Amino acid sequence: MLREIQVKNYAVIETLELELGAGLTVLTGETGAGKSILVGALGLVLGDRADAGIVRDGADNAEISAAFETGPSVHAWLDNQDLDADGECLVRRVISRQGRSKAWINGHAVTLQTMRELAAQLVDIHGQHLHQTLTKKPVQRRIVDDSANNRRLLANVEKAYQRWQQAASELAELEQAQGERDSRIDMLRFQIQELDALALSAGEPAQLVAEQQRLAHAGKLAEGAGDALDRLAHEDQVSAQQLLGEATRLLSPLKDIDTQLSEIVALLAEAEIQVGEAASQLANYCETLDLDPARRDLVEERLASVQALSRKHRVDGADLPDHLERLHAELARLDDAETHLGLLRQSLDEAAVAYDELAAKLTRARVRGARKLDQAITDAIQNLGMPGGRFTTVIDTDTDRRTAAGSDDVEFHVSANPGQEPRPLARVASGGELSRISLAIEVMAADSEATPTMVFDEIDAGVGGGTAEIVGQQLRHVGETAQVLCVTHLPQVASQAHQHVRVTKHTDGKTTHTGLTMLNNEQRTEELARMLGGVEITAATRNHAREMIQRAGKNNTHRKKPARAS
Repeated sequence: MLREIQVKNYAVIETLELELGAGLTVLTGETGAGKSILVGALGLVLGDRADAGIVRDGADNAEISAAFETGPSVHAWLDNQDLDADGECLVRRVISRQGRSKAWINGHAVTLQTMRELAAQLVDIHGQHLHQTLTKKPVQRRIVDDSANNRRLLANVEKAYQRWQQAASELAELEQAQGERDSRIDMLRFQIQELDALALSAGEPAQLVAEQQRLAHAGKLAEGAGDALDRLAHEDQVSAQQLLGEATRLLSPLKDIDTQLSEIVALLAEAEIQVGEAASQLANYCETLDLDPARRDLVEERLASVQALSRKHRVDGADLPDHLERLHAELARLDDAETHLGLLRQSLDEAAVAYDELAAKLTRARVRGARKLDQAITDAIQNLGMPGGRFTTVIDTDTDRRTAAGSDDVEFHVSANPGQEPRPLARVASGGELSRISLAIEVMAADSEATPTMVFDEIDAGVGGGTAEIVGQQLRHVGETAQVLCVTHLPQVASQAHQHVRVTKHTDGKTTHTGLTMLNNEQRTEELARMLGGVEITAATRNHAREMIQRAGKNNTHRKKPARAS
């Protein structure tokens, strides 16, 4: 339920604050006072599109804030979005003169899309031109679903549709690939054969490059290694190993005289051992050094093969073994494609069955909901000056038609006169009839669990007299279980209100201001008298206004239920 709305620098409103309660609240006032502007402000704070032109002259920004009392489902949504604030629901929107817009929920900056998702659970705004959209089939289908409370079922149908569509897309892609399957398999087998023939092991390219480097400089390596070995440990000439041994023997007896030599003797002994080991490994290296030119030719030939296949497959030589594994895996997948194709077809069939079951369930729910809605709207249009009127919802179901909204084509049909067959609402000839029928649809469809707050912006335009009083009674009836905010110029509607707000416009010749006043009983009488009598208000007009208010109270003596919370 909308608890409070604050508006600053929006259109002709400089600053405005309105507290609202449960039931039916009407807003009345002279034409141009700003009644519908308040509805526009509410739409803006809940995510409607805005432009810089709505900012009041002389101000930098327009700002609208609203506070709502909400129930468990909205709390759960806020918590899911990390927007919950101890059970509060405070929304705010600022529009700059440059056209930039910012929005907040409970102090957290959000996108307009997030704001609209929340708004759909809080408020339903019915504008004075909605009869133009009510002729569209998707809108009619939504009204039936809202009336039947099909929100959860619709969400399940949409999910099932997405699963079916995904399976169909995957199957189509695989079937298209099947056309190229045979040629791709032949290519893969040839590529795998030449890579298998190469039999390249992991790390081998780097080893081949190192070996090629050694073989290309084998003579230089052999000469250098031999000379180094002679200097380390040659038996026929003084070598490093011999010199280290002699130094160790000379110092060993002296370490008993001076202990400082002990560490030096140990280092020399260790160095002699290290030189010996180095000489031994160097001797082995010289013996195993391959100087065979044929081996060098073989290595260079294998490297050339690696480089050729690397260029052909567009991968680094070191990655050829991994590439071969990938080709084997792709070939296995293609060889197994028939099995995979069968599984996909089975998955698609299962998704179709699951969708069809949910779509059929949705159809049945729509049919049940439409029957109740048809009777309610038929009664309403008969009370709105069309005694022979009939309303019926035509639901055409095609099981081969799968959409995110089910398999049904929903269309409203109306007969405005006795003996006339119902025709599509879009083909109703009389504008007045269409206006009244649309009014009946909006009021009766609003009497549902869809949203806890409903706003009606001059939807009673074009009606009057007893018909207007019936409209007011219907709106008051909706207000027994929901919060209703109605902008009206009809005293018959205003007399049915639980709360009455007067909108006034003041000007000093330079600036214009809009103000709101919550009326008491005496002020309500005066406002209704103004609406009834025009410029001159007489005692009779006041008595008539007072009688209308009293009659509305007597006709609605049953206890009012609290407003719903979503």
